[in-house]
Amino acid sequence: MKGYRKVLIAVNGSKNVLVQGLQLANDEKCWITVVKVIPSYEGDLNLTGIKNIEDALNSGGEKAVSELKGLAESEGRFIKARLEEGDVPAKIIEAAEEERCDVIIMGSRKNKNWISKLLGDNVLEKVIRQAPCPVFVVNAWEG
Repeated sequence: MKGYRKVLIAVNGSKNVLVQGLQLANDEKCWITVVKVIPSYEGDLNLTGIKNIEDALNSGGEKAVSELKGLAESEGRFIKARLEEGDVPAKIIEAAEEERCDVIIMGSRKNKNWISKLLGDNVLEKVIRQAPCPVFVVNAWEG
């Protein structure tokens, strides 16, 4: 990935996206930002039995960011990690714009079920259409 100075890696549930993104951004002069977007929850949280749902959601997100940083450090790389909440494609695009990234690395499932094939990979398609820079797609799932 020569020529790219700022790389945004958008992670979903798979750590494989981060590992492949770090391998692609192997140029030591690259600035790497990793973004994990948590969709906003608009349901009735009072029925779940959790008194402070915001703390529960934030601690889960912060745990994920901590794991991402640890994984990057084990690969010998340091990253800037961002935890965002909201519309997933919009937040990925917003992060790429704010960080002035030259490329976005995202994952996509290789083997989709028939519903996913019918509806498409909506997040990936929206990001590709609206991104301010090229989008590089890697296989997100092992196996």
